Amino acid sequence: MAVAHGVKKPTNKDTLNDILQADDRDELLSWLQRQPLLLSIDDYTIVHAGIPPNWTIATAQTMAAEVENVLKSDLAESYFNAMYGNQPDSWNNALAGTDRWRLITNYLTRMRYCTASGQLDLAAKTAPQHRPPELPAEYAAWFSHRSRQTKDNKIIFGHWAALEGKNIGANLFPLDTGCVWGGALRLMNLSSADYIDQTAL
Repeated sequence: MAVAHGVKKPTNKDTLNDILQADDRDELLSWLQRQPLLLSIDDYTIVHAGIPPNWTIATAQTMAAEVENVLKSDLAESYFNAMYGNQPDSWNNALAGTDRWRLITNYLTRMRYCTASGQLDLAAKTAPQHRPPELPAEYAAWFSHRSRQTKDNKIIFGHWAALEGKNIGANLFPLDTGCVWGGALRLMNLSSADYIDQTAL
């Protein structure tokens, strides 16, 4: 979407041309821009990266809706222009405008490691058992903080291929099994909570 809005150049890894050059590109991009950052289906919350430990599900829903409303408004281009960046890295209720939207976006779409209060480290990408030795001790996988507000909620997420889709605890359903790196494509049946790892694409 940022490429389509002219605020980011495509990289040689992008495979966007079929969409960007399609006769119905505006319809496709408009549809994409109206999609939610967070879904609640039955007992599940579905999010790309995760929910910071200092947020409840209700807070996450409110924050996601705030950015979704920006994407549907005349402020969308301002959002895309300011979307990229690692600061601010900590939540503050006084945050406003593009700084606030950027942090919400980073929580929901980029987060891996953070402190219990939600301060992000966006550089570390390895799985917790291979955490970088230089990462301060107070930083841990977002889902592993004992004080996490959502530990009793069922959360489905992707984003972190290094987890390899392994069991990481109750109520957590990691779907990223590294398909883009040659791993399986994981599907989940919400009725049974069963996984299907499709290896032959």
